[in-house]
Amino acid sequence: MSNATPHFTPSHLHSGTPSNNQTGLGEPLSEHWQQQLHLAAEARAASLTPHHHCRKEGVSRVSKGPADSSPEQSPRAGDEEERNRATTHGEIRRQDWDAMDLSGQGLRALSPSLFCHYMFLGKLFIDNNRLTTLHPSLGQLRSLTHLDASNNQLMEIPEEIGMLVNLTSLLLFDNNITSLPNEIGYLFKLEMLGVEGNPLDEELKEEIIRRGSKALVTHLRENTPAGLPPNERDWHILDETPTFETLSVLTYNILCERYATPKLYGYTPSDILAWDYRKNLILGEIKEHDADIVCLQEVDQEGYHEYFRRELAYQDYRGVFSPKTRAKTMADREAKFVDGCATFFKSGKYICLDKHVIDFANMAINRPDMKGEHDTFNRVMPRDQIAVVTFFENRATGSRLIVVNAHIHWDPAYKDVKLVQVAILMEQVSKLADRWAKHPPCTDKMAFQHAELDGEDNLSTSKGAQDELAPSQEYSSGTQIPLLVCGDFNSSAGSGVYDLMAQGSVSGKHEDLGNYSYGNFTRDGMAHPFALKSAYSGTDELSITTYTPDFSDVIDYIWYTTNALQVRGVLGDVDLEYLSKVPGFPNHHFPSDHLPLRAEFSVKSRKETKAVEAKFGPQKDRRS
Repeated sequence: MSNATPHFTPSHLHSGTPSNNQTGLGEPLSEHWQQQLHLAAEARAASLTPHHHCRKEGVSRVSKGPADSSPEQSPRAGDEEERNRATTHGEIRRQDWDAMDLSGQGLRALSPSLFCHYMFLGKLFIDNNRLTTLHPSLGQLRSLTHLDASNNQLMEIPEEIGMLVNLTSLLLFDNNITSLPNEIGYLFKLEMLGVEGNPLDEELKEEIIRRGSKALVTHLRENTPAGLPPNERDWHILDETPTFETLSVLTYNILCERYATPKLYGYTPSDILAWDYRKNLILGEIKEHDADIVCLQEVDQEGYHEYFRRELAYQDYRGVFSPKTRAKTMADREAKFVDGCATFFKSGKYICLDKHVIDFANMAINRPDMKGEHDTFNRVMPRDQIAVVTFFENRATGSRLIVVNAHIHWDPAYKDVKLVQVAILMEQVSKLADRWAKHPPCTDKMAFQHAELDGEDNLSTSKGAQDELAPSQEYSSGTQIPLLVCGDFNSSAGSGVYDLMAQGSVSGKHEDLGNYSYGNFTRDGMAHPFALKSAYSGTDELSITTYTPDFSDVIDYIWYTTNALQVRGVLGDVDLEYLSKVPGFPNHHFPSDHLPLRAEFSVKSRKETKAVEAKFGPQKDRRS
């Protein structure tokens, strides 16, 4: 019998590993490897029984039972609460079963349609067949937690296996695999990598025998090469009409150092996740885009003061920064790690006339109509997101500009809070705009400091000819002032937040508000007076702004007022072919889990603008 069926020989296993619970060096086998040998033996014993798993466990009709508590129902606390997203894998409908057993069918190939149409699968059994390859589209089954491809004729595993980051069990017993792709290193949840019975590379085999599957996965991840970078994102020109004045803006959630933990980003090599690596890439991106206005979210105080402010000063940038409100209650050594919003601007082009920080929680609890509501105290007040609003004047043209840099709460269980935060944001921006419409003309632009606007009183400036500077433009109302609203809104199209921004109003009975009560907002609805539009609304070129294994969507925006600005171009999408091979950001090429958005605008001319031509020279000679 032992001569006819070598898989079952009692003295020696298929891979050459002794069965006497010792390694080849006489050392005791690890508990993990003993478990692997046991699973391999079970797989061989079932090799002659078609649909073995279906018969054994009834997995072909696994009921999911009552819906598990989703992130919407179970918000997390601590650092995780700051960075988690809703879990989504695209448009996957709920199924009454999530496992498929194709074992023991003598299959020689699997149709790619299996992977395209069954993306909801949690378990897939394709063991005991005659498969020689696995199609790369296997990577689309991103909900898989268990994959068994044992006892086939596989010689290699496609690199797309790294897309299946939810795998906890990957069984490849008794194939002809000699090496493993580094992309298996992305599988940070993997507990069992079954490789017994394969002529595996000795180094990899020794690693898993001695230290277990997790150690091998870590080894592969930490040694993953950078690979080829993606194709550059295209610049999409939307308007080429000659214009007198243009401006460009970049918005970017850079992923704060404190939130970039192995627990949340276990698929990222540790040296790539490290802040020292990521901050240099982020700085390089900002420099490369060279926008007039840069809005950054998740910038901690230390990163702002010790790195970005200093480094960007060499590129003529000056900054305005505010951390989340919790920093006020902390000692300096802890407060420096609190993140917030930072707005940088080209000081050679703009003067910062004023700035304002909007504290959503404080505004809510001090509103007469909301401060008595329990929902205000229980839901809005504990979330301390902020927005930074800055008021600029173009030195050369005299036109003025309001820039809003906002970071809205992340948790999908708090859609009502998101909507309230944005309602407060736009309410305050409207009041600021009306106030700034009455802001007096800037009569001596050379007196305005070129340097630090965040606390220092350095009024030094470079010399320039005063007659090159245009007079301040005047505005009869706040809505006439060009407005940009940028940031991470943690809300996609169709949400209450998006509707409020794009449509200008939402009902107090909007579904995102649920049954919660927020004073006038829920009694009368929410509205703002600005004609806002997303810079990307006229294109099909942006499919995501954030990309992780369990969540990818468009949640970052650049909004602009259509009566005062015209979008001329936007930065396009990431190489989709590249995305099909990496499970999420950050990685070697993308330092944050968000993408930077960049747009260029022309400032529409205003007939009512007053100018004193005799004092400052012909206006037509000036440039933005």
